[in-house]
Amino acid sequence: MRSSFESLGDDSIFIEKMPWGPEAGDEEYAWWKYRKRPQVTYDEAKALKQRMTTADVVSFFGGASRNVEYRNSSAENISVIASAEGFENFITVDIGAGRNFTSTELNSGKRLCLLGFDVAQSLFGLENPIGKNIKVGGFRATVIGVLEKEGQSMIGGGADEWVIVPVTFGQMIMNLDESNTQITMKPKQFVSLKAMEDEAMMHMRSIRKLRPSEEKNFALNKSSMLSNGLDQVFGVLTLVGLIIGGFSILVGGFSIANIMFVSVKERTSIIGIQMALGAKRGFILFQFLFESVFLCLIGGGIGLFVIFLGGLAASAMTDFDLSLTLENVAIGLGSSVAIGLISGFIPAYTASRMVPVDAIRSN
Repeated sequence: MRSSFESLGDDSIFIEKMPWGPEAGDEEYAWWKYRKRPQVTYDEAKALKQRMTTADVVSFFGGASRNVEYRNSSAENISVIASAEGFENFITVDIGAGRNFTSTELNSGKRLCLLGFDVAQSLFGLENPIGKNIKVGGFRATVIGVLEKEGQSMIGGGADEWVIVPVTFGQMIMNLDESNTQITMKPKQFVSLKAMEDEAMMHMRSIRKLRPSEEKNFALNKSSMLSNGLDQVFGVLTLVGLIIGGFSILVGGFSIANIMFVSVKERTSIIGIQMALGAKRGFILFQFLFESVFLCLIGGGIGLFVIFLGGLAASAMTDFDLSLTLENVAIGLGSSVAIGLISGFIPAYTASRMVPVDAIRSN
């Protein structure tokens, strides 16, 4: 999940119609208000690129679903991404075959395209797609590259299901005024994200001719908003896990303590004989503590093994890659040792304080 969001970078700003969360002054996500805003346009992106002094890269994206065809093969409802110069700074573009766009090609409107791995497989199979002509939304385009397989992403179907085209060609395929569009930017070196955000806000209000008293009709989204939201979700899941796990550990601890009390009771005479033969109180204490810890480690090891098998099964059946890390194993076994020491201490201490004569006489 984190790797999906980290692919956006932690220093990016995305100017869009809709915010990624409630804006300042809104108690809830007022989608009915946000949806009335106009889409950001390519002309606004070009104007912003000329005015920005704190941004190192300003790019533009537009997206729409279109059918893609090659001879008798077709792929329906494929995400066609119209991209401007600098787009590779915001999405991962690892070329598996062929090449990427040049700056001239991105600005000239040539009918070229990059295919996602799954799209290329669907249209061409084992055939080499480089240099072949396909139809994107009814318009002919030449394939110049295929992206490497990326896998599933939390922020959409991923680049495997994309067709990337130059923005000027994309204007022919889709109406960018009605498509999902965004202006993206990264700051220059040693320039803070806040400084770039303030300048972008000022220039966007100027470009859209908004008076100082008017509410802005665009959203400035930051990639950190996604990671912060993810941290909150993980924080809640961790808290819930600790509460549920805490109750489980409490029940397990009482069970281990009960087992050890029974063990001490049944071996009272043996404890007396050991003490009569010279066993120290510390040895008796250690003996029962070791048994308690060993029982807990067996239980913890079985639990971790079941979780490992469950993770393999879940990874095979879903798109998530679930794994048991060394940190998880260390925490699990460490918790088992701690519960063994806590639960077994009182029974072990009771055994170590016995009087040898009385212990031998017990039945």
